[in-house]
Amino acid sequence: MSDETPSRAPEASAPASAPQASSGPGGPGSGPRSGGRPSGGPGGRGKFFRRKKVCKFCTEKIDAIPYRDVRLLQGFVAERGKIVPRRLTGVCTTHQRRLTRAIKQARNIALLPFATRH
Repeated sequence: MSDETPSRAPEASAPASAPQASSGPGGPGSGPRSGGRPSGGPGGRGKFFRRKKVCKFCTEKIDAIPYRDVRLLQGFVAERGKIVPRRLTGVCTTHQRRLTRAIKQARNIALLPFATRH
């Protein structure tokens, strides 16, 4: 019994330190930085070029947003009836506030729906 040594820790830690290949759903080497396609970051050429959005009301010099112009307001209301945020439409902050006020007025007098039917 004196021949046996109770220290088996080096054997157990050896396989854990060995590098293991990732075999996830995409297979080995299909991580986010595998180099399969160009990145859209500052260095790489992305597939889409996102242009800076400009305010439609500023370019057309529309000062007052009429609440009666339903066709204009519907472009800023989503299908479900939500007001589309300015980061998606590109409208400046002052016109977004006026647009929100006009949409709410049009909803209150039943020119625009509050929500769609489902």
